[in-house]
Amino acid sequence: MSAPARGRPRSFDRDAALEQALRLFWARGYEATSIGDLTAAMGIGAPSLYAAFGDKAKLFNEVVATFGARYGGFVARALAEEPTAEATVRRILREAATEYTRPDCPHGCLVMSAGLNTTSAEIAALLRGMRNRNIEVFTARIQADIDAGILPADTDAAMLARYIGTVMQGMSQAARDGAASAQLQQVAEWAMHGWPGAAPANTGRSASTAR
Repeated sequence: MSAPARGRPRSFDRDAALEQALRLFWARGYEATSIGDLTAAMGIGAPSLYAAFGDKAKLFNEVVATFGARYGGFVARALAEEPTAEATVRRILREAATEYTRPDCPHGCLVMSAGLNTTSAEIAALLRGMRNRNIEVFTARIQADIDAGILPADTDAAMLARYIGTVMQGMSQAARDGAASAQLQQVAEWAMHGWPGAAPANTGRSASTAR
């Protein structure tokens, strides 16, 4: 007697499933998201998840790469398109205020928040490395303006880059805590007061009105 034919594996839209996983990790973080949560959100069984994406950590690695391509591109675009470090950073902060509060997505930035409270050294290192690489990119862009004489020669490029990164992390957390886009736009404007040689910006309204 011949062995019964094996059933065909369930087919599914891999890209759509990945997007659902991305949004779940984005909303809950890595640690609080279980395999059961993922399979329910993705509409697939655990065997299909493991076959298509590997384990939870491998899936998260793919999610992080996808997040950068789909939702984090505003940083790379500003770096590529703006003529000075000041213009670049101003644009990044303004656009972060919008991106971190999009009504169709979880708030904040996945790279900044998804590793909170994780017990996985691998995941913590992955996200920390990405954040620090952003600081290195900011540092290089600022240093280029120092070398070109656009910024004062005594500007500390690394410290200024760290300042910008810290502002962005704070904006991300504020968005998760319910801050509105208009409030974060105000934060972005005030943050630029710390730029070397910057004149005070005329925001035209107080923080109490930016709600």
